[in-house]
Amino acid sequence: MKGATATAVTFAIASPDILGGPGRTAPNDKLGVAFIGCGGRGGAQVGGLSGGNNVVGLCDVDGRRAAVAFKRIGAAPKFTDFRRMLDKVGKEADVVAVSTPDHTHAVACMAALKLGKHVYCEKPLAHSVREVRALMAEARKQGVVTQLGNQGHSSGDIRKCVEWIRDGAIGKVHTVHAACSAVHTRVKELSKRSEKQEIPKELDWDLWQGPVAERSYHGMYLPGSWRAWRPYGNGTIGDWVCHVVDPSFWALDLGAPSSVEVLDMLDFDPKKHIDTFARGSRIRFEFPARGDRAPVTLYWYSGDMRIPRPKELEQGKNPPNTGAVILGDKGAITHGSHGAGGVRLIPDAAMKAYKQPKQSIPRTRGHHNDFLDAIRKGTKAGSDFAEYGGPLTELAMLGIIATNFPGRKLAWDGANTRFTDCDEANAFINPPYRKGWSL
Repeated sequence: MKGATATAVTFAIASPDILGGPGRTAPNDKLGVAFIGCGGRGGAQVGGLSGGNNVVGLCDVDGRRAAVAFKRIGAAPKFTDFRRMLDKVGKEADVVAVSTPDHTHAVACMAALKLGKHVYCEKPLAHSVREVRALMAEARKQGVVTQLGNQGHSSGDIRKCVEWIRDGAIGKVHTVHAACSAVHTRVKELSKRSEKQEIPKELDWDLWQGPVAERSYHGMYLPGSWRAWRPYGNGTIGDWVCHVVDPSFWALDLGAPSSVEVLDMLDFDPKKHIDTFARGSRIRFEFPARGDRAPVTLYWYSGDMRIPRPKELEQGKNPPNTGAVILGDKGAITHGSHGAGGVRLIPDAAMKAYKQPKQSIPRTRGHHNDFLDAIRKGTKAGSDFAEYGGPLTELAMLGIIATNFPGRKLAWDGANTRFTDCDEANAFINPPYRKGWSL
């Protein structure tokens, strides 16, 4: 253990070899944590993972976004390039938290995994199917603890929903309608892509772009609005599937779909608008029977598309704008997102008549603590990359690929990571990186 100093961020740090992966436990509670991305969602990770631990490094390409975290933990070393941070303080870090825009999740996570670090990453895990599969493989190889940032996975409501479905509360589930009403489209701003604006002095634009093709800086890309631009974000489906579909994915052990098809897109032509997303879309995923589970059809509604009203829902009430309706042969369940909005059987009479089962899934102390507890106990976190968070993210990536081929049903061979009936779609599985970047 290193001697403590007068600062609040350099308490004793345990050796990564002692903390290690599953099966090994820490002799003390303090972990060295390094943060890649400190503004926006990164601020939530700094708050959730720094308490009681040692912040050994803070990294962000945008000094404006990182200002609050940099001031809050003033004594921690600051960096712009995560690769340099890992070179300089990697030996002191047991945990690396990644909260960058989606297009740099994979390169940052992979760099940390290859050093044998435990990794927490905001959802979605990556920006392509190939990146998802690579991170899953590396996480298995390293045997470290990983956690996808779909925070609702650790909530009591999602666990209650899973317990009810497994208890047979609505019989055999056959259909899921899942939605998020957030609109991530920039169709009206596509003409601005040729414009050049002055790069803010606090921003390293080249590093912000990371592995994707270089383009001129424009304020319409950040902060936050990058989610609507395909080179950087994954639209509403990438932003929300990992939250909204989570209960069904877990309860039904959905795994990989056998097909995906875009049924509707609003005011969108993939040939003209390929750089962004539609203001609304409806996508159908089909999952084959698995074990005792019957085949399941999942409908995803983005933006201005809405879940159809189920016959079980009382008059005067509407399906969630962000949430899901799960239909079985004996009833229906509706729930919100992030573990918020509650979970209930519909109609109310069915909820009142239902005798809830005893808890069979352990409750957690929250998503960050689920991750930290797993490190200290030598167990797995609930949404680990290899077994859960990766496959859940891949579902969203497949939906995004399908938006390039509206109205065409694409057959997916998950075991061989390819579409069996559309070579054009396979070209989107592994988009190229620009020179100087690799996994």
